[in-house]
Amino acid sequence: MARTNPTAGVEHDYDDIPGTFVFDAEKSRQGYHLNMFCMSLMKDENRKAFKADEAAYLQKFPMTREQREAILKRHWNRMLELGGNIYFTAKLGATDGLSFQQVAAIMTGSTQQDYAEMMLKGGRSVEGNRSKSKNEKPGKKPVNKQSKKSSKKRG
Repeated sequence: MARTNPTAGVEHDYDDIPGTFVFDAEKSRQGYHLNMFCMSLMKDENRKAFKADEAAYLQKFPMTREQREAILKRHWNRMLELGGNIYFTAKLGATDGLSFQQVAAIMTGSTQQDYAEMMLKGGRSVEGNRSKSKNEKPGKKPVNKQSKKSSKKRG
C-alpha cells in the first residue's frame, strides 16, 4: 500500500513570509535525499569524491533534477525551497571553503561585511517582509502607522 502525505499541498500561515522556507515535516520529506547528500560531506572521503566529480557523486542520491541542479549551481535559496535544511546545506558551503556567514550573505544578495553589519544591527527590517500576499495584491494600500498611532485613545 502506497503511503500518502496528508499535509502535501496544505497552505500554512508561514508560507506567506517573503524569502522564507520553513523546514517543516513536508520540507523534510521533500528534501530527505538532498539533506543526506549534504550530511555525507561530513566524511573526508566523500568530500574528495564529490569535488572530483560532483555530478557523478550526486547520482548516489535519488534527488530530483531540480535539486541536483540547485546543488551544482550553488543556488542556496533554491536548495532550501526544494527541502534543504540550512544546517545541512551549510556542509556543502564548508566543502567549498565558505563559512556559514558567507553562505548567508550570498543568500541575501549582500557582501559578507554588509551581512555581518546588518546582523549586528538586529537583522533585516520587518517592513515589507511580513507578507508576500500583502505586498503583491494590486490596489492594496499599506497601513499608515502614523494614522494608526494617532487614532489610539490615550488615557
